[in-house]
Amino acid sequence: LAGDSKKKAVVSTQSTGMGKLGGYEFYKKVLGSPRYVVAPMVDMSELAWRELSREYGAHLCYTPMFHSAHFAESANYRRENFQTCPSDRPLIVQFCGNDPVTVLRAARYVEGHCDAVDLNLGCPQGIAKRGHYGAFLQDEWELIANIVSLLHKELSIPVTCKIRVFEDVNKTIAYAKMMEAAGCQLLTVHGRTREMKGPQTGIADWDQIRAVREAIKIPMFSNGNILYFEDIERCIEATGVDGIMTAETNLFNPALFTGQNPKVWEVVDRYLEIAEKHKTNFIHVKAHVFKLYNITFQIKHHLRDLLANVHKVQDIVDAQQIIRAELQEDAQKEQPDVQVQRVETCPNFKHFPYWICQPYFRSTRLEALAGDSKKIETDMEATLQAERLARKEAKRERKAALYQKALLKPAKKRKYASCQGCHQNPKSDKCVQQMCKRCCIAKTVELVMDCVKHNVMAKSRFERINAQKNESPIATA
Repeated sequence: LAGDSKKKAVVSTQSTGMGKLGGYEFYKKVLGSPRYVVAPMVDMSELAWRELSREYGAHLCYTPMFHSAHFAESANYRRENFQTCPSDRPLIVQFCGNDPVTVLRAARYVEGHCDAVDLNLGCPQGIAKRGHYGAFLQDEWELIANIVSLLHKELSIPVTCKIRVFEDVNKTIAYAKMMEAAGCQLLTVHGRTREMKGPQTGIADWDQIRAVREAIKIPMFSNGNILYFEDIERCIEATGVDGIMTAETNLFNPALFTGQNPKVWEVVDRYLEIAEKHKTNFIHVKAHVFKLYNITFQIKHHLRDLLANVHKVQDIVDAQQIIRAELQEDAQKEQPDVQVQRVETCPNFKHFPYWICQPYFRSTRLEALAGDSKKIETDMEATLQAERLARKEAKRERKAALYQKALLKPAKKRKYASCQGCHQNPKSDKCVQQMCKRCCIAKTVELVMDCVKHNVMAKSRFERINAQKNESPIATA
């Protein structure tokens, strides 16, 4: 992919969209009528994770969000971040950006490797605000319409969009209709506003999602409030959408779509096998293992510290053997009442031991059976902090490795001809002696020659002096 010609990335002046399927034809014939969808997640929905999710019942997967400007301009960025294979279908590639032509140039590189291109209009993070993309474009409808329209007209594959809702449901409906009119062929609606993130995440508004579903005619996915398998059917029944998209719950339990809650070490073992097969980046592998063991590490601090101090994928594999052995021993003791979280405000909350894959409740007060809620909250924050520090350390080590690799590279061969005198410095192309300046000065003076390039005029100076001697008056006696 990184070796694609520049010509492929140039915006064409003719529409290539004629004859491509759209709307429900695209949803049924190309995507296969998916109901279970893995969301685009930055640094987390890479190829290995998508393959694992498909094994656990996902019908459709999205890539991580790619920055369109970087993707369009940098072959290294494309090579390091976009990876796929023949079995990785159906697949939708997501881009963020605020320039129609740049987003189109980026999409050109992947239109032969995926089934659709998605425009990210839902990212609420600070980096999206600084970069002016994601949910921070939702007030610029004309710009959004231009981006969607250009992608729809110029690409040979459909364009889809992922949005967040407004406080006003009527504005959300008008927003969705605008995108449908611009050429969006499938819409994902996250039932939270731009401000609902982190500690203020709150509950997604399924009523808004249903209102949008009733107002548009293209296929639609719902995003938000999916914790257990039973929530999927509840959401589809409540909203009327064609499928549900999940992000965070998928990271803690990729078997969500099967209705199972497997043992964590079994999922980690399988993920490490797939990650090794695809040569997955160490940073991604470590982040996923931390997510899967998040609940476990709130009890097993020493295991958390063990994983926090690994520096390569093989170290994770070695640590996994120790973690697996200890958790298997705990599971054999049959202590189903050993829980990390208890959520009184969730009527459907299910109690699981800490070695079982389960959703993570970020915005509720957690309790232990021992009643030490403050300690549990502290442990959860320590686990998240260890994960953040591990990611930073992995990034630092990666940069150091690249720097060391650069130092060890053999010196590049000279792309210039050497001086005919010293054979060390580069020669000057217009020098009559084909030498560097230092050697040219010495040679021209020795041979009494001129070199205009180096302004060494030994011959001319010698002739001028002789001429002056010949023209001087003869002294009389």
